[in-house]
Amino acid sequence: MLALSTCWNSHRCLEGQELVVQARQAGFDAIEISHVTKPSLLTGLMQAFDAGGLRVVSIHAPWPAGEEVQLDAAEKEELTSEDAALRSRAIARVVKTIEMAVRFRCDRVILHGGSVPLTRGSAELEAMARSGAAYSRPYIDLKLQMVEERQKLAPAALERLKDSLTQLLLVAEKHRVHLALETRHHFELVPCESELVQLLETFKDNPWLGAWHDFGHVQRLSNLGFTQHEQYLRQIAPRVLGCHIHDVSWPDGDHQVPFTANGVDYDKLLPLLPAGIPLVWEMAPNQRRAKLTQARIDWINRYVVR
Repeated sequence: MLALSTCWNSHRCLEGQELVVQARQAGFDAIEISHVTKPSLLTGLMQAFDAGGLRVVSIHAPWPAGEEVQLDAAEKEELTSEDAALRSRAIARVVKTIEMAVRFRCDRVILHGGSVPLTRGSAELEAMARSGAAYSRPYIDLKLQMVEERQKLAPAALERLKDSLTQLLLVAEKHRVHLALETRHHFELVPCESELVQLLETFKDNPWLGAWHDFGHVQRLSNLGFTQHEQYLRQIAPRVLGCHIHDVSWPDGDHQVPFTANGVDYDKLLPLLPAGIPLVWEMAPNQRRAKLTQARIDWINRYVVR
């Protein structure tokens, strides 16, 4: 099932029905409502949905954020926050997203887990890789420093995330909405590979929690040497509730139209996924509609029509 994330065009639209029209013009009859979608588009989206002209397969929390929240600013309130008040506000935002999913008869809400405050981060490694210094001595030293620091900080953050999920899963079960923890793009973000596997095991008896596999995010981690993409996906595949589809130019140029950067081996990875889950194309706003439309046709010919 192919869908288009509204992160591609929501900033260009003045009202929600225009957003739906543009998605259709690109060839998609289903969307994911991204967490960066302007709250002012909500009324038009509801009108399009009520008229039968819109299918929503997933909503990315936190949405809708208040008008004062710009893009990812709400993520200062994380499910891993040490500050209990910030953590409570993060939980409340996800609860609102779950309630919005009910409004759109959508059964999947995507979550960002949070982060650990490393002294230095993955952006430095990516900059070194872009300059040709990948796996140099300074690169390896920085990577080891990050691993050691994260090992000290991550256990407490993971426990806070477990507590947040325990509270949210009660709401998810009430509304029969699945929560999907997204695979992230930086090593300092939570959960990392081993943590996601651990969380899925901890909540293995709860049918309302799963994973959301972002192909571009995991490829970026793989490019930096933090994971191996196929191995990561094999571990979580049985619990994957959906995916974000986009291409990556090495090492970190993600959210590109599939088949344009040749950074993700979809031929090898797609067969690992459960059948029938949403495959949401999460494109950067600068990706051209003509390329997107053609790539969708190529995707169908390559993976759907046999």
